Amino acid sequence: MKIGITCYPTYGGSGVIASELGIELAERGHQVHFISYEMPFKINKYYENIYFHEVEVLEYPLFKYPPYSLSLSVKMAEIFEHEGLDIMHVHYAIPHAASAYLTQNILGKNSSFKFITTLHGTDITIVGNHSSFFKLTKFCIENSNGITSVSDYLKKLTIETFDISKEIEVIYNFVDTSKYKRNNCDKNKIGLVKKNESAIIHVSNFRPVKKIKNIIEVFYKVRKEIDCKLILVGEGPEAAFAKETVKQLGLSSKVFFLGRKDNVAPLLNCADLYLLPSKSESFGVSALEALSCGVPVIGTNVGGLKEVVADGVCGYLFDPDDIDSMAKASIDILSNKSLFEKLSAGARETALKFDSNVIIPKYIDYYKKIMRDN
Repeated sequence: MKIGITCYPTYGGSGVIASELGIELAERGHQVHFISYEMPFKINKYYENIYFHEVEVLEYPLFKYPPYSLSLSVKMAEIFEHEGLDIMHVHYAIPHAASAYLTQNILGKNSSFKFITTLHGTDITIVGNHSSFFKLTKFCIENSNGITSVSDYLKKLTIETFDISKEIEVIYNFVDTSKYKRNNCDKNKIGLVKKNESAIIHVSNFRPVKKIKNIIEVFYKVRKEIDCKLILVGEGPEAAFAKETVKQLGLSSKVFFLGRKDNVAPLLNCADLYLLPSKSESFGVSALEALSCGVPVIGTNVGGLKEVVADGVCGYLFDPDDIDSMAKASIDILSNKSLFEKLSAGARETALKFDSNVIIPKYIDYYKKIMRDN
């Protein structure tokens, strides 16, 4: 097949999954065309069967804000016809689904253009639910040829929020378990944690929903009992506040801010615990990557993370603000070797259920289904 993919190319769950999906499809012999304002950050080397088409936005004094979504529609139409694409797959409802719908109308009724929209979370819970975009998001969902969501939680939330009657296919996010796996790690090689220290890690876009302050407060309590370091990977609006909090708590020598890292597998491979006390997660891609590396997860018991992290099997789930319980569970895991080994084995076993070889064929089958439907 020839598949078009549009996503936000920046650091975030939807961009990561869209990029990884494109790579996986290309490796299976499908031709993948990314259409966006810049190359997705995960596509950082040459891949056979992957092509990138940059959306150029008209700069004109009349426009206070460049009309990206309109330029995207024109580019989608151009590439669909020129490359003979079979299906268009857009990630994140606004504005990508709206652009795809406009493309469909530009090409007209005689065109075979069909598009699938994958809902990732904040496009429903924050952007789409805002009064400015509510009706548009509902319209885009109802007029997509196919809709997928990354968890049952997100599917139910979408139906309840927008009163959607259209069928939504749940296709979970995935991980390459051959890449994210536990190897013998020399902690000295990563230069942050000594061999006898425990490594606690968190990876995100540092948005308020991630509750970075809670991670630091949990670590502050754990540090009193366990010799450990905290590794924070990513960047975003809460980064500066987090650094100030670390300074105020006297943890500057114990907490490392690494900024954005395109390859976190080596860091996860050397980690002993992953913290994700988000206010809500529609799925939790970073948690799945940690599980695949055999790292137990302390997470939140709201949202879709419950579909990924089985409480007591590969980690523990708590209320996002239950600092004391999260700290106690962290101390138990890091101080009890047999408990860690049990949860680590459970983590890897859980991740295998979401292996790319399990999930990618579901996307391929769904593409074919939508292409067959009138």
